[in-house]
Parts: sequence; C-alpha cells; structure tokens
Amino acid sequence: MSEIKLDEFEQELLAAYEADEFKSELTLARKKMLMQAAENTLTQDKRMNIRISGRDWDAIQRRALEEGMPCQALIASILHKYVSGSFRDITAKKPPKAPLR
Repeated sequence: MSEIKLDEFEQELLAAYEADEFKSELTLARKKMLMQAAENTLTQDKRMNIRISGRDWDAIQRRALEEGMPCQALIASILHKYVSGSFRDITAKKPPKAPLR
C-alpha cells in the first residue's frame, strides 16, 4: 500500500491532531439546538401522493441511484431544499442550447 503524501500544512494539522491539541467548542446548549434541528428535519409525519410523467420518474430513479439514496428520500430532500430556500438550479447558469436545424 502506498503512503499518502502530505504537504507541510497537512503535516502540521496531523501532528496537532495526534498531540490531541484540538478541543471542541460545542456548548451543551448548541448541541441541544443542533439535535432538535436534526430531529425536526428528519421527522416526516405527512403523506402525499402526486402524479408525475414517466420520463420524470425515470430521471428521479437514475438520480437517486447516482446519489445512493431511495427515490422518496431524494424527492423529500429536493422539496425541503426548495421550501427552505437553499435549492439552487445549476442549469440556470448554463447558456441556452442552440436550436436544432
């Protein structure tokens, strides 16, 4: 097995880690808030049924496979990102396709 080459900065970080120089600044209150946020995010207590095109469903299945997650989890994640304002359409920055001739 080949050894991983570390640059000078990475070597300093590794030495500090191995010397146990890193200390957590996570307070009990912050930890409690983060745990509650995670619980609220993961709680799925509502059901919905929708109809989508076969083409979109096939694309969702492919994307879920690429992401290594179930289709429902991917769809829930997309909806959550959209309603929380963190969804970004990466295709919006692409130049328009040239018309077919």
